[in-house]
Formats: sequence, structure tokens, C-alpha cells
Amino acid sequence: MFCQDCGHKLVLKFCENEGLVPYCDECREFKFPPFKTAVSMVAVNKAQDKILIGKHTNGEYLLFAGYVKKGESAEKAIVREIKEETGQNAVKYKYMCSRYHEPKNVLMLGFIVVISDGDISVNQDEIEEVKWCSFDEAIETVKEDTTAGFFLKNAVAELKRNKI
Repeated sequence: MFCQDCGHKLVLKFCENEGLVPYCDECREFKFPPFKTAVSMVAVNKAQDKILIGKHTNGEYLLFAGYVKKGESAEKAIVREIKEETGQNAVKYKYMCSRYHEPKNVLMLGFIVVISDGDISVNQDEIEEVKWCSFDEAIETVKEDTTAGFFLKNAVAELKRNKI
């Protein structure tokens, strides 16, 4: 492991209340391991009774998601990613919960996002097709044991209780 700031080799050093943490002797500070942050979005229509899911280039139907860029808030990432992937505007959104996604070392922030009505314009580099689904259809289509499935299940429970 090397310091992300100066490139010096890191050593493990005891940090009070944290245990062994990478430490840079050159910078004289602990270097907690960085990881990426992304947003995952359950996109719903204005009536909040349908969910838009996308068939991604890996062949799976998933939620819309994207990385939070340096200097960008999660809220700005939602607006940008929904526009990039569907051509629609985020009308309003609600934070639901977070989940660490180990395969890609990403902290995922889950949101419900109401999108504008209109023709969907799919970003073909990321998504092959999209479809509107009822809550049950969406849950049946998105793999249950995935991060997307986790966020979808929580969002559907919230949407059934009350609109955002």
C-alpha cells in the first residue's frame, strides 16, 4: 500500500479506537482506505405506482446507478445520472438507506426518484432497454440477492406506505 498523497510506502500502525490503520511516515498521518461512493435509484413515475428498470449491457435488469464525482453531492449525482441514463429530469427524490457493495468497493446510497413524464431516451452505452413495471413485476425481474434487489425491496415497502 502506498500513500495516495505522496506515494510513500504505508505501514500499519495502531490508531486509538480504530486498531491497525495504514500510516504514512512521510505525511505523518493515518491514511484510512478510500472507497468510491455511488447512488442507486429506484425511478418511479409521477403517480408513484410504476418503477422504471433498465436492462444493462451485462444482460441484467437493474436499477439506475452511478458514481458520485469528485466535488459532487449525492443529490447532484442523482439528477445527472437520471438525465444521462434516461433523458428524464428528477422531479423529487428521497434518501432511503445505504449499503456497502464489496465486489466493487463502493458505498451505495439508495434513493427513490420521481422522474418527469415523457419519452425515455436510453444511453445505449450503458443500457439496452428500459421498461415500466408494477412493484411486483420489478421485484420479480431484479435479482433479489443483489444490492439493487435490496434497494428495490426497501423502496417498494416505503412506496406502499406513503408517497415521497
